[in-house]
Amino acid sequence: MWYIWLIAAGVFFIAEIITVGFMIFWLGVAALIVTILSLFVSNIFVQMAVFLILSTLLLLFTRPFVDKFANNKETVLTTNVYSIVGKEAIVVKTFDSSSKIGQIKVGSEKWTARSANDEIYSEGDTVRIDSIDGVKAIVSKL
Repeated sequence: MWYIWLIAAGVFFIAEIITVGFMIFWLGVAALIVTILSLFVSNIFVQMAVFLILSTLLLLFTRPFVDKFANNKETVLTTNVYSIVGKEAIVVKTFDSSSKIGQIKVGSEKWTARSANDEIYSEGDTVRIDSIDGVKAIVSKL
């Protein structure tokens, strides 16, 4: 009966490789332990009970421990366009009175900008970038 448990452990480990959820792994470990147990105990009900108890204990006690060290939280870096949101900018082209659109400079980049609250900004004013709408920065007075 030991070979059936060994095959089951192999199937669990292969399934773990395919799913990479690190949950089926513990079933494989329990099946390996029961493989050794089956060399000494021939009763299938005892083997199944030990497998179920070991699987449950391994999942309950080791899964939270592994989750603590595995970084499951997705860290999204603010890059490209959205990296300028919240930064200060200098108005380099006065905002047009009808369209409320002008040009700002953030670092070394120039952006077309639109006023968030329909204000007109003059050249040299300092503004804050509130958001990005398409290819325009939405700005407001500091």
